[in-house]
Amino acid sequence: MSTYLDHAATTPMREEAVEALVESLRETGNASSLHASGRAARRVLEESREQLAAALDARPSEVVWTAGGTEADNLAVKGLFWARRAEDLRRRRILVSAVEHHAVLDPAFWLAEHAGAQVVLLEVDAEGRLDLEALAAELAENPEEIALVSVMWANNEVGTVQPVQEVVQLARRFGIPVHADAVQALGQLPVRFAESGLDALTLSAHKVGGPHGAGVLLARRELALTPVLHGGGQERGVRSGTLDVPVARSFAVAAELAVTEQPEFASRVGALRDALVAAVLEAVPDAVLRGAWPGTAEDGSLVRLPANALFTFEGCEGDSLLYLLDAAGVECSTGSACQAGVPQPSHVLLGMGVAERTARGALRFSLGRTSTPADVEALAAALPEAVARARKAGTVAG
Repeated sequence: MSTYLDHAATTPMREEAVEALVESLRETGNASSLHASGRAARRVLEESREQLAAALDARPSEVVWTAGGTEADNLAVKGLFWARRAEDLRRRRILVSAVEHHAVLDPAFWLAEHAGAQVVLLEVDAEGRLDLEALAAELAENPEEIALVSVMWANNEVGTVQPVQEVVQLARRFGIPVHADAVQALGQLPVRFAESGLDALTLSAHKVGGPHGAGVLLARRELALTPVLHGGGQERGVRSGTLDVPVARSFAVAAELAVTEQPEFASRVGALRDALVAAVLEAVPDAVLRGAWPGTAEDGSLVRLPANALFTFEGCEGDSLLYLLDAAGVECSTGSACQAGVPQPSHVLLGMGVAERTARGALRFSLGRTSTPADVEALAAALPEAVARARKAGTVAG
């Protein structure tokens, strides 16, 4: 049986979420239909909306169901840009951190190519944390030209937690809406929408033990969004399409459990992550841990996702290491699974100032609620030989 250390890519479904999905799949009814079956489906959908909203400190009317995190990010970036631009043609600047997920970066650059947007990449420090002074300067220079700011809650590759509340405070002075991709944060960090002050927030079900193909954009009710999909006018008219009631039900169950268990998860898995970091550095002493470290600040707050550990291994290609570990029964990632198979260094590491050659030797190990000390032991046993073979292959190739 393989050792699974890629929970940031996807994590096993919770049994409770599976049961909720299967139970709802047995029922017939379109939530937009007016007959009895339709009304029953609508009831389940709205109860799920309320359940999810309660878990996330949001109002039910702020929950917009989508088919995944990528769609939710697209709706936030494109929808906000178009709505703001319609109000004022000067608003064409999109401010995003240089280490955003491609689900945010790609829509922003698509808008630059097709809709006249100007993308401003905000710099980060060597740990991947946003430069707040640079953001403040951008906001103050031409605030009337800025459509939106998008800064992820926590980075999917190196795990660094971003200063989201400080970003909101800076942008609020100029009335500029802020979106955050919180796909990785949910279940690992306290995520409270109202308390955050954010205008929009992206979530994904399969990162917390829910089903694939399920996402949510939390968006303030008064926030103007231009639809990306057009059709039946479901979800406040900003996300048309027949609503997937079974998936919504399953997502709500998984999210509620993830939020309830978050403190225990952060404590237990964080300790296991620390053991993994120590084991990797003992097995390969010149490996370099990237991202915020230590993972906890002096005040006890988390500055790094408790389940994340990304290392660079000098003289190795990450893909080679991944395949060697896979052959040894250890599954991990070179970074974001969404970029799997693309032989290029991580834009996140490059944005942190890591040299391209070094960035090519990155591996991300991510833990989940099913992870155990045996997983760490298996990695420590397999890693030295894999690194030695990868370095030898690199020397021969060079």
